[in-house]
Amino acid sequence: MPPAAAPGVSLLLALVTPRERTRALVRRAFPRRAARILSVRSARDLRSMMRRELVDGVIVDLGNNPAEAWLAAECARDFPKQPFFAATPLWPTDAGTAARCASLEMADLLVEGADDPAVRAIVTPSLFSLRFARALAEPPPELKLRSRLQRDAWQQIVMRAGRGVRTADLARALEVTREHLSRRFSEDGAPTLKRVIDLVRVLAAAELLKNPGHDVGAVSCALGFASSSHLSTTSRRVANVRPSSLARLRAVDLLGRFGEVERDQDRPGA
Repeated sequence: MPPAAAPGVSLLLALVTPRERTRALVRRAFPRRAARILSVRSARDLRSMMRRELVDGVIVDLGNNPAEAWLAAECARDFPKQPFFAATPLWPTDAGTAARCASLEMADLLVEGADDPAVRAIVTPSLFSLRFARALAEPPPELKLRSRLQRDAWQQIVMRAGRGVRTADLARALEVTREHLSRRFSEDGAPTLKRVIDLVRVLAAAELLKNPGHDVGAVSCALGFASSSHLSTTSRRVANVRPSSLARLRAVDLLGRFGEVERDQDRPGA
């Protein structure tokens, strides 16, 4: 199993269930070192959590109180960037349950009993933070991150999936001093460490804002920005774009805008 997240960062799973059996199963699959589990009982509570926390994935227990469980499952339509899994005591041959989950574009079914030993292996690859880190595993060429230290720092940053990170924390993970990291990171034409951290946070914000259930305020809160204004200032400084426009931009678009801002700053008299 690959590392769950960067040192000091816990993946977050939302679990919608009234049943102790399901809670125990998920906690066995994801011990504290692997993920943080937050249990809720209703779709309303789930939506509230999704708007204030960076939730990496959701498991909805369909084995009890099915009316409320399906309301929670329907949240998948509003948060497609985070995977939803349905835990069910029925086999996938139950065409009605499987078809309804498919219509909601849920990531997978977790069949009670049969899939118990494989829950972690089924769920982990689809989690938001890990997919985000995989998508950005290779530093974009325009950032000019070529040295081992630059690339290792990049990996640490993207593994946090847009969560705030201090230079001191990165330096500790890389076993160098903060001053050494800051100085060596921006060598050979690379941007400063602070700007790259902010760029990755804006990339994560753009991804989350593609969720119909997220707005700028919710994403600011989930990613740990001090306020919506803080996210706005950061996105304008990094890519000269308003937060309200982030949802329609791809990562490649934001990287292009970041490069334009960098070139403008390098011009004489800028």
